[in-house]
Amino acid sequence: MKLLFLFIMLSTIGFGQQTINGSITHDGLTRTYILYVPASYSPGTPVPLVFNFHGYTSNSTEQMLYGDFRPIADTANFILVHPMGTLDGSNQPYWNAGFGGSVDDLGFTSALIDSISADYSINPNRIYSTGMSNGGIMSYYLACELSNRFAAIASVTGTMITGSQLTCSAQHPTPVMEIHGTADATVPYTGNTTMIAIPNVLNYWVNYNNCSTTPTVTPVTNTSTTDGCTAEHSVWTGGDNGVEVEHYKIIGGGHTWPGAPVAIGVTNYDINASKLIWIFFSKYDLNGAIGPVGVNEIQGQKLTVYPNPSSDFLTIEGVEDLSSIEVVSMTGRKVVCGFENSKIDIRSLENGVYFLSIDGKVVRFVKM
Repeated sequence: MKLLFLFIMLSTIGFGQQTINGSITHDGLTRTYILYVPASYSPGTPVPLVFNFHGYTSNSTEQMLYGDFRPIADTANFILVHPMGTLDGSNQPYWNAGFGGSVDDLGFTSALIDSISADYSINPNRIYSTGMSNGGIMSYYLACELSNRFAAIASVTGTMITGSQLTCSAQHPTPVMEIHGTADATVPYTGNTTMIAIPNVLNYWVNYNNCSTTPTVTPVTNTSTTDGCTAEHSVWTGGDNGVEVEHYKIIGGGHTWPGAPVAIGVTNYDINASKLIWIFFSKYDLNGAIGPVGVNEIQGQKLTVYPNPSSDFLTIEGVEDLSSIEVVSMTGRKVVCGFENSKIDIRSLENGVYFLSIDGKVVRFVKM
């Protein structure tokens, strides 16, 4: 009864999901953004903040819908911000990611962090940046020039601009994920005179982070046989502070966001970029790897649950008899999962927040 009461109390905390059209003034310009606050947010409890930057010619609304993190934020409890760029000489929205223009997007981003942090409880050690195309380029720019505020970055169809690797001044080991199609005609995988080739970008961050130069390469199961492309996952491990560099190579993929709600060009559906990016982000803060999430004392021993969040299996350490663990939903309903060695199979669960219960102790986890 006490455990059920705990679940009911936890499920009622929150003030309702909000989508807020906001603005701040920076450097004499009125800058706008869209903020997404999940219903699970509770004032006073610090949560991560994720920046999601749109691509060139796009806008904050399109990016919110196309590279959608909102369902993930609902279950993992982080705040999302979708900033809006300014117009370039061709009257198109863009991000000045070190291109030499007059707009101070670096200062705008820092000021936006300050503004959001003044109104919401943000964990300053868990701020992340991702984006599409020019938004991915912007994320790399932030990793180089505003690294004191960003724990990790991820780019989808973005890269670093030529020469930026010579001036990059990152201040801490920086986890980096790149998701990119080999048939991308807008930001070529092999680079050009203004954009660095993706393998060279990855090599830069592998070397900067002192990761192993030999990656673990795993083919992604081709679950979508009609999308016209396949995927391959590479991970460079062993970096300083436990950071890693990850790459999803979309073989035959175009300038698109894998798993997007609408296919524009050759879009991969073997993976969901948004889910993978959050799983990647959730492993790090400004100090590097934060280790397994979800540790409780149980009869003098540690119960360790990882990865958290997860989409398929949870590894459990510290308990000999997994059958003694109950998996319970936010409403207090016991759900059935399979057990394999030291793992719990959660593939059949709907996405959301759940709890592992043993001897009255509770560990919270997120199924994505």
